[in-house]
Amino acid sequence: MRYLILLIVTLLIAAPGISTLPPIDRDEARYVQATKQMAETGDYVDIRLQEESRYKKPVGIYWLQSAALIVTGQGADAPIWIYRLVSVLGAVIAVLATCWTGSRLFGPQAGLISGLLLAGTFGLAFEGHIAKTDAILLALTVIAQGALAQVHYRSRQGEAVPGHLFWAFWVAQGLAILVKGPVAPFISVLTVVALWALERDIRWLRNLRVLPGFGIAVLIALPWLVAISWKSGGAFWREAVGNDLLGKVAQSQESHGAPPGYYMLTYGLYVWPFGVLLLGAGLMAIRKARSDPRLMFLLCWYIPFWLVLEAIPTKLPHYVLPAYPALALIAGWAASQTADFASVTLSRWQKPLVWLSIFGQVVVSLGLAALAVLGPIYLGSGASGAGFVTGVAVLAAGYFAFPRNGQVELRRVAYALAASVVTYSLLFTFVAPSFQRIWISPRIALAFQANKPCPNSRLASAGFGEPSLVFLTDTETQLTGVQGVVDHLLADPACAVGIAPMRDAKAMQDEIEAGGRSLSQIAEIGGINYSNGNDLSLRMYRIAP
Repeated sequence: MRYLILLIVTLLIAAPGISTLPPIDRDEARYVQATKQMAETGDYVDIRLQEESRYKKPVGIYWLQSAALIVTGQGADAPIWIYRLVSVLGAVIAVLATCWTGSRLFGPQAGLISGLLLAGTFGLAFEGHIAKTDAILLALTVIAQGALAQVHYRSRQGEAVPGHLFWAFWVAQGLAILVKGPVAPFISVLTVVALWALERDIRWLRNLRVLPGFGIAVLIALPWLVAISWKSGGAFWREAVGNDLLGKVAQSQESHGAPPGYYMLTYGLYVWPFGVLLLGAGLMAIRKARSDPRLMFLLCWYIPFWLVLEAIPTKLPHYVLPAYPALALIAGWAASQTADFASVTLSRWQKPLVWLSIFGQVVVSLGLAALAVLGPIYLGSGASGAGFVTGVAVLAAGYFAFPRNGQVELRRVAYALAASVVTYSLLFTFVAPSFQRIWISPRIALAFQANKPCPNSRLASAGFGEPSLVFLTDTETQLTGVQGVVDHLLADPACAVGIAPMRDAKAMQDEIEAGGRSLSQIAEIGGINYSNGNDLSLRMYRIAP
């Protein structure tokens, strides 16, 4: 019954809005466009983004999205929500796997609470709505770590270890490598190393049968790795390992650098509205971990990975997402014990963390409420009833998620979760899609479809080069400069369409006229490119007939 409850709650959180929220630049749009090209070409080994190779991540997510296209019968022209079904599935599996782990470690009630807490976090809701790797990586990480936790605990208790845990761990690791390289194995290795440092006992790993298990993971990942190595001439390894993985470790990439402490500051957003509750449970677990190997494992899952990410120059909020289920499991344990956080004596270094989490929860709650109410006014067509209701739901979730007098009350947690369901459903279905000024690509695509002179017309764009535009129009869409737009129009005067900034209209007109043609404006699009913050004023052109 608890798994059915979690399935329904997670679907209510992750599914609404996947068809109304436009493609997100830049990562999501890059993933779905690369998958779209796989469906167009029938090449499911190589990964391409238009004419360029895309070797930053392995093929797993593209295969899963391709499977969604095939299963739904949509093909390469599928709308964005088809691609996002994979992330919805990832969110569901992550929540169910968290419940499975909590139930085996602490009992059914703790498992249910853990799953509900993870399901209600902003991080899972957001990643469950966008078509990239992180929701699936989260699911596979929870399966692997959940199995590892049970192997560790049963071994420490002298109990027999069921055979399915061996398969769950190693199959999840092999699949996770295909989705996002070494992230999940790295988390497990960090956990084991931390446990060894604290317990000085590694004998429990015998029950994991490392050598045959490693062989299973290799057999899962190796065939594609061999195929792409041959097809790319080794370029995949240079890009994925040399440039992407090691590059992020050595220096910040793509303007995503931040000093240590970044994940402490963004903690309040990604685990909203349960940040204070999760932290309180974690601090309580630290006091009891020496006598409870289950809590020790969960802390070794979360803390080392968090510290490593704080030390790496390249930072994004979702990088730490695979560690948050550990906090949800600890909180499930604490809530099932009717935890009294007020009774926990805080050390000098813990007090700032508590105040920071309280401050973060207040700021995020007020910020999300303001975004829901004011966003449609300043970025859309005016005040929105859905935005107002969302703002109220946000404040309600933030309020009820606070432990009252330091105690966890399951009734208040249920209220906070219900308010979170309302928040995410309205936010992703109505509020965010109403921010028309930032959704430039859908407006360009609509104008192009309404005004293109020929069925096979192609678009060239200068001044706006986001991958979502390619996904929403055509793989042959050119992301170029103003001269490229001019050349595109002159090369096919009858059918070509171009987009360029308004400030370049005079120069384009002069060059077109020099070629014996005249320029005809067919649409105008203005707004904000949220990827770089630039104000845009674009015009769509064709050659006058």
